[in-house]
Amino acid sequence: MQKYKKILLAAAATLAFGTSAVAADKLKIGTEGAYPPFNLIDASGQVVGFDIDIANALCTKMQVECEVVTSDWDGIIPALNAKKFDAIVASMSITEERQQAVDFTDPYYTNKLQFIAAKGSDFKTDEASLKGKVIGAQRATIAGTWLEDNLGDVVDIKLYDTQENAYLDLTSGRLDGVLADTFVNWEWLKSDAGKGFEFKGDPVFDNDKIGIAVRKGDPLREKLNKALQEIVADGTYKKINDKYFPFSIY
Repeated sequence: MQKYKKILLAAAATLAFGTSAVAADKLKIGTEGAYPPFNLIDASGQVVGFDIDIANALCTKMQVECEVVTSDWDGIIPALNAKKFDAIVASMSITEERQQAVDFTDPYYTNKLQFIAAKGSDFKTDEASLKGKVIGAQRATIAGTWLEDNLGDVVDIKLYDTQENAYLDLTSGRLDGVLADTFVNWEWLKSDAGKGFEFKGDPVFDNDKIGIAVRKGDPLREKLNKALQEIVADGTYKKINDKYFPFSIY
């Protein structure tokens, strides 16, 4: 981002320009399926979460069927541009780097980055206190990039293919802390695995705008923007927000 949240290093490849490939009655939505509470696969094998509920609400407004397709995070923009799906609804930050490869809708929520570490641990977030600590983050995210850009010569950075694997190493003691999206950390801290951990310090970045990605020049962008305005205006967005969070993330 300086790129702040989920930045794909290979995203600029395979650009696809032109009109939308959306069928008249179906919209294929790409997501990761490994980023609770925003997108995850439940016990029955269904892809669920805040992102999916938003996508379904937008599809309802647009009078099309939603089909959800999962993709590894690192390859999700190339998959969009290869027309494996029509839009990415996967808590993706709007960044200058990504805008070279895709177009974004208006933001549908705003996020932050914040550290977590063991309760009671001596973990302060100033540079001097962090020196020599081992900090984890998900690869190709703004958290990972923020660490590299701001603390690359201060901490030992460990990057992971999924957020879950970063948390696993935190609980096993292989990490001193994790930097991730505040809302994702908030969800994990409520779990049994996260009960021995807590937020540390204030957010280090608090204006991360999250949008829906479409192919460059695709008129689908404006259709999604119109539908987003409608679900905010009629209260649908708030109902989805309140299902997952006791505070507004819009």
